[in-house]
Amino acid sequence: MSVHRSRTRALLATGAGLAVTAALTLAGTANARTADAASTTVGPAGHSFAATLNGTATFTAGSVTVTCNTSSTAPVSGSSNNQIPAAPGNSNSAGPVASSLNPPVYSDCSTNVPGVDASVTTSGTWGISVQNGPSITATFTMPSGSFVLQTTGLATCTVTAAPSGPASFDSTFTNGTPSQISVSNATIPVSVTGGFGCPTAATTSTFNAVYDVTDVTDPSQQITVGS
Repeated sequence: MSVHRSRTRALLATGAGLAVTAALTLAGTANARTADAASTTVGPAGHSFAATLNGTATFTAGSVTVTCNTSSTAPVSGSSNNQIPAAPGNSNSAGPVASSLNPPVYSDCSTNVPGVDASVTTSGTWGISVQNGPSITATFTMPSGSFVLQTTGLATCTVTAAPSGPASFDSTFTNGTPSQISVSNATIPVSVTGGFGCPTAATTSTFNAVYDVTDVTDPSQQITVGS
């Protein structure tokens, strides 16, 4: 298990959006796909990859939005996370290709609610499964309770993503230099506890972000998805 902590200025409700989960790149637990799904090949086989936020990531719960300027997930020595499967595991003739993912780190965040400080902890092994098609999809999976945001200051609250079990959300993968993963209005289940000022009625958070996916093994190459 890897644990990452980042201090940010953010309202707890927005932390609910942590689905980011935000998010991130090539790794994970495959969602069920239909038997006639297109063939998928992710390359280069066996290479490690990183995902780095391009622009900002936003988490919205109710009327509160948290914006983070920094986020990433990267390989860690001694772990097989953030690695494309070696051949032939990097190809699936009728479905997605999956990998495990180190939990993303989020920092340099702000919110429209002043006087609230936040600490974010992510843990466990996250994942992503990539499915080739006319529009390439990347489905992220986060373990239960693997994202927790705690606030102090004017509101003392705790927001837990995927509170009742693993949660998944879809994104779009685009081949390029670098390739990118785009998360658009992904909905993540959350639970919120705390006293005055805490959005305890919130049960979901909406996440938006774009990540650049880069080849760590050989930076001269690109992470790509095809048939």
